[in-house]
Amino acid sequence: MGETGATRGSGGEPVRITNRGGRGAYVFVCDHASNFIPADMGTLGLRAPDLVRHIAWDPGALPVARALADALDSPLVESCISRLVIDCNRPLDAPDLISEVSETTLIPGNAGLSATERARRIALAYQPFHAAIEAVIAERLAAGLETRLVSVHSFTPVYKGVQRPWQIGIIHDDDTRLAGPFIVALEAQPGFVVGVNEPYSPADRVYFTLEAHGRVRNLPCAMIEIRNDEISDDEGQRRWAEVLISILGKIELGREVTHA
Repeated sequence: MGETGATRGSGGEPVRITNRGGRGAYVFVCDHASNFIPADMGTLGLRAPDLVRHIAWDPGALPVARALADALDSPLVESCISRLVIDCNRPLDAPDLISEVSETTLIPGNAGLSATERARRIALAYQPFHAAIEAVIAERLAAGLETRLVSVHSFTPVYKGVQRPWQIGIIHDDDTRLAGPFIVALEAQPGFVVGVNEPYSPADRVYFTLEAHGRVRNLPCAMIEIRNDEISDDEGQRRWAEVLISILGKIELGREVTHA
């Protein structure tokens, strides 16, 4: 495990698929797996310490996602380019698709981008990432494999000066087939502080990847958010991976709950 402080994706590939032929029930996605910025963009005007902060990626999320994919024999699709370049978990018309300010940090290299540069970044990172997810899901459905889509993220313990008490959050929309039993199983774990649509919800536009690839096909979906101080080292990553593997491997899908 590990990789909470190292740059990922420096081989130049925009997206990586692991265990593409896995026949388990899940497809895992890690939208913010990497803090890699292509060399021609420099540091986007940021200092080196900023590039290992949450504004650049989701620290700890990738090792957990890899452990889940390995243990549950499922594919993993990971973005290999920093969210500072472009956020793959946003619609193309989102104001924070390419952020000029992240939390309270100015990103000089994203200020006043031309339409040409925006299009270049979309082609560089965004389109390959989403094309990879589409391809993996299409292959599985053609093969008749059960497919549940789960994205793995991490969040900061403090956001704009406000403490976040949750150790883990499960984000979902009106379809609770997967999220419902997932939340019940987590809340049954002694001592866990579990957020339901915390610290984010689909209303915060963080559910885009799952909506774009899962909900349009009526696939069961859920988004995992782990507080990043919980997975800042190998021990924490392993501990949470074991908890999640145990739960996800046993989930029987609940009845779909939707609201008009």
